Amino acid sequence: MKLAARRYCYAQFVTRFMHKLNIAGFAIAILAAICCRTNASAEEVSGQVLSPQRIQSITSIIANAKITNDWLSYGLDYSETRFSKLNEINAGNVKNLGLKWTYNLESVRGVEATPLIVDGIMYVSASWSVVHAIDVRTGKRIWTYDPQVPRAGGYKGCCDVVNRGVALYKGKVFVGSYDGRLVAIDAVTGKKVWEKDTIIDHSHSYTVTGAPRVVKGKVLIGNGGAEFGVRGYITAYDAETGGQAWRWFVVPGDPSKPYEDASMEAAAKTWDPAGKYWINGGGGTPWDTMADDPDLNLLYVGTGNGAPWNRKLRRSSR
Repeated sequence: MKLAARRYCYAQFVTRFMHKLNIAGFAIAILAAICCRTNASAEEVSGQVLSPQRIQSITSIIANAKITNDWLSYGLDYSETRFSKLNEINAGNVKNLGLKWTYNLESVRGVEATPLIVDGIMYVSASWSVVHAIDVRTGKRIWTYDPQVPRAGGYKGCCDVVNRGVALYKGKVFVGSYDGRLVAIDAVTGKKVWEKDTIIDHSHSYTVTGAPRVVKGKVLIGNGGAEFGVRGYITAYDAETGGQAWRWFVVPGDPSKPYEDASMEAAAKTWDPAGKYWINGGGGTPWDTMADDPDLNLLYVGTGNGAPWNRKLRRSSR
C-alpha cells in the first residue's frame, strides 16, 4: 500500500504552543486554512506505510531548500534562514485560519523546540528530551520516545530541562538528551536504533539541550554548561552506526597535557595559565547554534560564555 494523498499543504497551518492551566501539560495548536486540498488519514502515515526508504527519499536538505515543501532541519536549511518559500497563507487569507486540533505534550516544563515536518508528519521534542511523532492532518500521535532522563539531574541546567529539537536523516530521528546522550530513533516505529554518551566528564554539570545537525552523514551535537565550569566541544557521530567520527574543543584544556590539535595550541596562547582556567573548564559551550556552508565545507558555530566569567582571568599576560 502506498500513500495516495498529496503531501499536506504546510503553508496552510501555523504552530503555536499553549500552556493549559487546567491540565498537566503543554499542547500544540494547529491553525488550518479552509483551502487545504487533500487530507490523508492517520492510517496512511502509520508504521505499516511510512517506510525508512520513503523518508530517505524526501530528506535532502539541499533539495528541499529550493521549494521548502517540508521543514527538514532546525532553521529549515543548512544556512538556517528559517524562510519558507510557500505562499498559500498571505495577507488576504490569513483571517480564515482557525483552530484545527491540539496535541498535549504532557509536560508543565519548558518547551522550546522547532518542529520538523516531513510529508505530513511532525517530529517535535518536549521537556526532558521526549520526542513525539504526530500526524499533522489529524493531530493524532504516531509514537513517542522517552529517553528516561533521570529527574534528579534537572538542577544541572541553567534554563530548565528544555530541548530545542531533533534532526532527521535517512529514516532516523536524532535527539540529544538532557543528560548528554545522543539517541538515534527509527522514524517509523519510534524505537531506539543506537545511543551514545557524548559527555567526557560526568562530574561536571554538562547538559545537552540543543538540536543535533546532520552534515554529510555525520550527526553533530554540542553541549551546555559554561556557566557551571565545563569545557565546550562538538562531537560528530556516524549517522548509520553511531561511531564517533571526530571531536573538536572550543577552548584549550590543561596546558600540561598535549593539545588536541593546532587550533587548541594557538588558542592557549591567548589564555593566561596563571588563572588555571582549565579547572573551571574554560566554558565556550556550543549549546545550539550551527550553520553549514556545503560549498565551502565550513561549519559556523555559536558558543557560550567563557569560564571563569571574568575575562581578565582568562587573558594572557604575554
